[in-house]
Amino acid sequence: MNLLLKLRQKKQSHHPKIAPFIAYLEGLTVRPQANELREKMEKLNITQEDLNKHIQFHKSRYLRNLIFESKHVQLLCLCWKYKQSSPIHDHAESICAVKVITGIATETTYQIDPTGIIKPVATTEYPPGVFVSEDADIHNVSNHHEQNLITLHCYSPPLKKMKKYYPQSKNSKIYEPRNSQNPK
Repeated sequence: MNLLLKLRQKKQSHHPKIAPFIAYLEGLTVRPQANELREKMEKLNITQEDLNKHIQFHKSRYLRNLIFESKHVQLLCLCWKYKQSSPIHDHAESICAVKVITGIATETTYQIDPTGIIKPVATTEYPPGVFVSEDADIHNVSNHHEQNLITLHCYSPPLKKMKKYYPQSKNSKIYEPRNSQNPK
């Protein structure tokens, strides 16, 4: 991680409700187990108002707002307007705990069939609460409801590159997600 980003994070003060979770993340020296991360996120009692300085929306795509990053973990606040969706992607050897803060997240999971074509296998709606994706999972997350969706994502290790897949296709490419780093 570059020095400028580290200095920016040191200067940032976090809301008192999220500060203990950030302290836990800062103390990680290895990748945590998925269940541990899920439990920590479930215990995190945080609201939209508590995340206000990290909430930014974009008119045409979901927005990934960086809250914290270290060598071992990355914490983002993702903001989704109605009909916005992530690409179909894997997690490139990273686990992710997602906490739905407001709205309903729709996750569609995919599998590669014997011919190499990616196909949807299940769709699940998540109201406020926590769900986990692991290493080889292929999915996308979207907002199919008119209410804005706000989710907190904790990746370990940080998700810098992943494979992006195309529906009903054998094609994929390496995708590098863009994060916003400008708090309000």
